[in-house]
Amino acid sequence: MNEQFDDIEKSLWEQLGRLQTPEPSRDMKPSFHAMLETYKAEVEEKKANSWTKRFTDLQQIFTYKPAYNWAYGLVILVVGVSIGYFSGKPNSTVTSSQEDVKKLSSEVQEMKEMMMLSMLENPTATERLKAVSYTQELPKVDDKIIDALLTTLNSDPNENVRLVTLEALVQLADNPKVREGLVQSLMKQESPLVQVALADAMVKLQEKRSIKQFKQLLQKENLNEAVKGKIEQTIQVLS
Repeated sequence: MNEQFDDIEKSLWEQLGRLQTPEPSRDMKPSFHAMLETYKAEVEEKKANSWTKRFTDLQQIFTYKPAYNWAYGLVILVVGVSIGYFSGKPNSTVTSSQEDVKKLSSEVQEMKEMMMLSMLENPTATERLKAVSYTQELPKVDDKIIDALLTTLNSDPNENVRLVTLEALVQLADNPKVREGLVQSLMKQESPLVQVALADAMVKLQEKRSIKQFKQLLQKENLNEAVKGKIEQTIQVLS
């Protein structure tokens, strides 16, 4: 059985071997090259489109958009602070230390102080009010700020600014220089509202040194009668 099957298979291969192989078409080689060139062109086109798309995407990202001015400002601020904070570190190694934190805090303090002092000289009363309110944001109020506040209390042309400044100084009354400045301010005030507010502040602080100033104030001519009554009452409370 196996021998018969082998004979059939052998005969089949012999017949296949006698078959004539058709000659390749004359257009086969040109057609192949044409297909190859077409394929290469398609690949190059895909690459070009890919790079074009990437370039367009990047261009859209970095294209200036006026609607996002605040975002650009924030990015510039963050980059600037980062460069300033991390510059000078060896091998660009980011290290945290107490000295770095102190230096950064000191710079922030100086910036806030400069802004506040500048705003206190602004001709607009609203800006001067804002400047006084900034004292609450300062981690430390030094003598320079206290002097500026006392000057504002004694000489600012706007009554409301002086009243707000008085409130800010009362919050800083733990400082002996502030207490002394408030006492001395009694004789420099002409506004009845500020005089009454100062009397209330002296009672709140229990500042007995102000009694002498109040007695001198009672000697002033043309003193408002309501203010006079308030001062007399304040002297009794503090005595």
